[in-house]
Amino acid sequence: MGLKAPGILTFMISVILTVAVLFTIFFKAEVPGLSGDNGFWALLLAQFVLILGCTMRGL
Repeated sequence: MGLKAPGILTFMISVILTVAVLFTIFFKAEVPGLSGDNGFWALLLAQFVLILGCTMRGL
């Protein structure tokens, strides 16, 4: 199974989610669902989406 570049939609979803979590961490922004302990899980989800985009065909 070879790796490939993710689709633009998959990549942008991952980047936007990662940047939103980083804003909540560094600038103390209150984003529902991303603040507090949920930030770790949101970052994990963003990276999981990116990994799926790189390994699965059509994402």
